[in-house]
Amino acid sequence: MYRNNFIAGLIALACFMFVMPSLGAAQTDKVKTSMAALKAETERLGAPKVQDSELYFGETKVSADLVDAVVKKQGGVATLFAKKGDQYVRVATTVKKDDGTSAVGTALDANSPAVAKLNGGEAYYGDATVFGKTYAAGYEPMKDASGTVIGAYFVGDPK
Repeated sequence: MYRNNFIAGLIALACFMFVMPSLGAAQTDKVKTSMAALKAETERLGAPKVQDSELYFGETKVSADLVDAVVKKQGGVATLFAKKGDQYVRVATTVKKDDGTSAVGTALDANSPAVAKLNGGEAYYGDATVFGKTYAAGYEPMKDASGTVIGAYFVGDPK
């Protein structure tokens, strides 16, 4: 009897060890697919630029419609950040604050591991905690025509 339970336990553990990495990979794939969709949605409007301290893609001023469209198709959450000084500020987002209101106007946590990567012009993919919720997340720098980082793209899939 104990032997059967032991064998069943080993089989369950083996299944768990094989399934968990594939779930993580699936979540990473979903984040990368969502990021590609967000970038494609914005790029079809034109190159990103800051004009009068507002973020534009081509001649289109950023609005919630851009991130909403991606989230409707891909799920999860999405944000467009504009760089203001040394902060990345949400200018369009589907992320909600703890009180349920939109997080537009709030800054990316300065202690986020994504900040250093973004400032260096690099992407960050990994876990992120945003307003108390954990996401499999992707952050990519948004660069203007001269190659200067002017903001960031963010997508997240709840964990």
